[in-house]
Amino acid sequence: MTATPIRLLLVDDDPLVRAGLALMIGGAGDIEVVGEAADGAEAEELVRRTRPDVVLMDIRMPAVDGITATRRLRARPDAPQVVVLTTFHADEQVLHAMRAGAAGFVLKDTPPAEIVDAVRRVAAGDPVLSPAVTRQLMRHAAGTAADARRTRARERLAVLGDREREVAVAVGRGLANARIAAELFLSVATVKAHVSRVLAKLGLDNRVQIALLVYDAGLLDGDEEGGAGEEGGAGTDGFRGAG
Repeated sequence: MTATPIRLLLVDDDPLVRAGLALMIGGAGDIEVVGEAADGAEAEELVRRTRPDVVLMDIRMPAVDGITATRRLRARPDAPQVVVLTTFHADEQVLHAMRAGAAGFVLKDTPPAEIVDAVRRVAAGDPVLSPAVTRQLMRHAAGTAADARRTRARERLAVLGDREREVAVAVGRGLANARIAAELFLSVATVKAHVSRVLAKLGLDNRVQIALLVYDAGLLDGDEEGGAGEEGGAGTDGFRGAG
């Protein structure tokens, strides 16, 4: 039996970009482009009509931008996964999109095969963002509001039990479930259960958002520069979904 294709919606205010994306993705037999939108407002309407699995979303658009649209789409009961498109990987807007619920980002000049792979990954529940890149984004955004963010983050994390907090910090370090299990002397199934509870208690969408919150709380300040990427490298293992 042939697997059901991944339903993809393209959102970008540049028709040439949309056409190029549709052309490069059209060659993937397991992905179906179900619609194209020129801004966030149109994207919301098309999501209601086409019910995509994944939305490839530009950040900067007139009217309703990609961050606002991502936040609205992720609040839907049948929320699609969102991958944002950007020009610069250290753009603070990318971090805002992550906080809004995006599962990752790709650069607009990313090779076609990698964009296709990104769509497949988020459709399978794997955020497209390496721990090292996440740490770079968080440090890029650090600034005058850092103290206020730290206070708010610590207040949010206070709802967690001790073990859940330990697991959350390990997720923030970019560790995969097996590594967390080994360090905390737990089974992988127990780690998955803790991650699921952390997501539920904090009202978060994915492990990337756990990492952002843990970083904001200042719980990773003592980590070495390269520590965040030791499990994930250039991949996404450390930030996969709870399952």
